[in-house]
Amino acid sequence: MSNVERIVAAARGWAGTPYLHQASLKGVGTDCLGLVRGVWREVMGDEPEAPPAYAPGWAEMGGGEAMADAARRHLAEVPCTEYRAGDVLLFRWRPPLPAKHAGIAVSQTAMVHAQEGAVVTEVALSDWWIRHLAFVFRFPEAI
Repeated sequence: MSNVERIVAAARGWAGTPYLHQASLKGVGTDCLGLVRGVWREVMGDEPEAPPAYAPGWAEMGGGEAMADAARRHLAEVPCTEYRAGDVLLFRWRPPLPAKHAGIAVSQTAMVHAQEGAVVTEVALSDWWIRHLAFVFRFPEAI
């Protein structure tokens, strides 16, 4: 099994996990960042850094691209038009707000993500999601 296949399988394995802010425990609770962290642990091993505590509106307060900056430290950035299965997708709700939502592409047309008030699920990468796509990152061994 390739690393990309392992990433996709790991992401899909989180389906049904309830949303829980700042959590990252499959089957128990996770948020969107916790999902990416959990998939990293399953595929890559230990997390390279622990995220700081963050409030639900954390991104609006900092004024920068905290999530994208952290991703750049550990993942390879690729152009948004070149995303593929296994890539981490970061979304911004509207300009000029920073990106603060993450999902993992499982194909060119779908992603797995954790959203407040729901369980981790696979959804279509509709035009709405594509319009809000701000950054794409690839796991290091999936390059």
